[in-house]
Amino acid sequence: MMPRPRLAQGLRSLRLVPRLPSGCIAQQQARCNSRLSAAPRLAIPGCSPRLATSRDSRLSLRFQPRLFSTSSALSHGHVDPPKPGEELYVTFIDKEGLEYKLAVSKGDNLLDIAQAHDLEMEGACGGSCACSTCHVIVTDEEFFDKIPAADDDENDMLDLAFGLTETSRLGCQVVMTPELDGLRVKLPSMTRNLQESDFK
Repeated sequence: MMPRPRLAQGLRSLRLVPRLPSGCIAQQQARCNSRLSAAPRLAIPGCSPRLATSRDSRLSLRFQPRLFSTSSALSHGHVDPPKPGEELYVTFIDKEGLEYKLAVSKGDNLLDIAQAHDLEMEGACGGSCACSTCHVIVTDEEFFDKIPAADDDENDMLDLAFGLTETSRLGCQVVMTPELDGLRVKLPSMTRNLQESDFK
């Protein structure tokens, strides 16, 4: 039986295709894998992408959530975990309204506590009461009255704070005591990085 013309033409074209030796195929595959392994890493603002290459040459992009600080949170704040039975609790409310209830020790100040837990409190002056970037708003006047009164230095810096209220304080100057157990503070929507040295 004679093959159909189209089928015969297809068979002829197949005969014209040269077969590559198995060694050439392996070389081509190795060359392709080396190009994939040398692919540049992607840089996307606000993310920490890692470009992973799998054996089947597929690329996958995995993202890590962005934290407020780039260094390890363990290196911030210098606070020690409270001893069992001696916990004091403070709640931070961030710009988005999310609440973070933290167990802290007596003597810790709010700036160190916030930085130790990677909350968005800058503390540009390092807690020396020379800026207003650790500004917090005490939500309960009853707790506000239990905090020792602000001195002249703190009041001068509070005058530079964004969104100042009657219950505003600097986080570096609020030290946790048993009387402040259950304190709730709100972080302002933004801060001004104005320091005392800017006016000298």
